[in-house]
Amino acid sequence: MPLPKAELHLHIEGTLEPELAFELAARNGVELPYADTDELREAYRFEDLQSFLNLYYELMAVLRTERDFADLADAYLARAAAQGVRHAEIFFDPQAHLARGVSMGTVVEGLWRALGRSEDNHGISTRLILCFLRDESAESALRTLEAAEPYLDRITGVGLDSAEVGHPPVKFRRVYEAAAALGLRRVAHAGEEGPPEYITEALDVLGVERVDHGLRCMEDPALVERLVRDRVPLTLCPLSNVRLRTVDTLADHPLPAMLDAGLLCTVNSDDPAYFGGYAGDNFEAVRAALGLGEDRLRELARNSFLASFLEDDEERRARYLAEVEAYEFAEAVS
Repeated sequence: MPLPKAELHLHIEGTLEPELAFELAARNGVELPYADTDELREAYRFEDLQSFLNLYYELMAVLRTERDFADLADAYLARAAAQGVRHAEIFFDPQAHLARGVSMGTVVEGLWRALGRSEDNHGISTRLILCFLRDESAESALRTLEAAEPYLDRITGVGLDSAEVGHPPVKFRRVYEAAAALGLRRVAHAGEEGPPEYITEALDVLGVERVDHGLRCMEDPALVERLVRDRVPLTLCPLSNVRLRTVDTLADHPLPAMLDAGLLCTVNSDDPAYFGGYAGDNFEAVRAALGLGEDRLRELARNSFLASFLEDDEERRARYLAEVEAYEFAEAVS
């Protein structure tokens, strides 16, 4: 039985496994520029964030209908449940779909076909977070938020993702102010490839409650002190960091130093189809590469639920935390 955990940094489009990509391509009459799943999987070798994003957006062409998005989400939930995920806060990128003529309703209603049944089918509670593409304009982000307003009963928060360098958080001040006025929770990718200043800006300008990635905070001791003092969660994605060359090897990952500094770190999978592992795989990878013991692994699992947007259901949070405390480790953790 895997260690119970929440997943807080997961792009649903990044769970598109090659087999499902080909299945959806056939269903929708989309021709992929790869001979088979093996050739496509070979393409999942990246030099940096941009090389990943190029393939990530290219493969989205197979997602056309509500059924496609439902199948995508359901496949993720099944894999996540098998790896101990009990609660998932799932990112989606509507601008990438709107640009292809796929409506907001198709995306949200499709995802909700799976998420609305996720507890019954997979034992996972879910939240949905709409992400803005930071390499698109601020005006596009505002239009996207407006398009999402009819679906806000199904959307918990907003986030900010895609190419970070050259697109500072301040660019999205207005849309985050609008999201806050609508009562939406706020997170943002910051400090993955971008500098520590982007983390500070995300906190001060966007009012984020959680920082996605945040690795480079370790370059700024005053920022670390602030994050510790204010208990701002960081959603780390170790296997992603290695695949995108943010760290050279998993053994070089700063996670132990971050935990030692008192940071509220969580471990997540980011885009698991592309980066070689789902949530449990990431836990097992850091356990093996960084020598994390049971206390540290339990701390990471506990942090994941503490950092979750479960303020509307504290009874559920308490139940999940009790599962973490009661968990008995076997020889290996997944």
